[in-house]
Amino acid sequence: MALTTPATLALKKLAIPFDLRTYDYDPSAERVGLQAAEALGEDPARVLKTLIAQVDGKPACLVLPSDREASMKKVAAALSGKSGAMLPVPDAERLTGYKVGGVSPFGQRKRLPTLVDASALAQPHVFVNGGQRGLQIRLTPADLIRAATAIAVAITA
Repeated sequence: MALTTPATLALKKLAIPFDLRTYDYDPSAERVGLQAAEALGEDPARVLKTLIAQVDGKPACLVLPSDREASMKKVAAALSGKSGAMLPVPDAERLTGYKVGGVSPFGQRKRLPTLVDASALAQPHVFVNGGQRGLQIRLTPADLIRAATAIAVAITA
C-alpha cells in the first residue's frame, strides 16, 4: 500500500502533524466506517467517515462519526440550502479523485465546502480516510478543521 496520497501530500504542504494507520479493508463490509473502526480498535465516534453530498445540486463534503448518519435537512441548513442528498458514487469519485471507501477530506481534485460534525471536537484525536482504502490519518479535530477549511456544525440525525 502506498502511504503517499494526495491527502497526505496536502497535510504535509500545510505542515499539519499526522500519523498513518493501515488496516485490512473489507470491500464486502456493510458499513465501511464501522469496519475501519473495528479493525483499528478505535471508538466509532473517533473514526470519521467522509461522504460526498449535494445541496441544491452543488457538491459538499461531509465528515462525521462512522456510527452516525448525516441528516440531509441539517446539512442543507448548514449550507444555506433547501435540500440535500447523497451524490451518486460515480460523480463523487470523479469529483474527488478518490474511490468510495477511500475518500479523504484532503487533497480532493476540487475543493468542496466541508462540514465536520461538531461531535468530533469532543475527541482528543480523530481518524479520517487517507485517500486510499485501508489507510487512515490520525490528527486532532482542530487540525482536521483547519486542513479541510471546514465548518464544525451538527449534521447528524
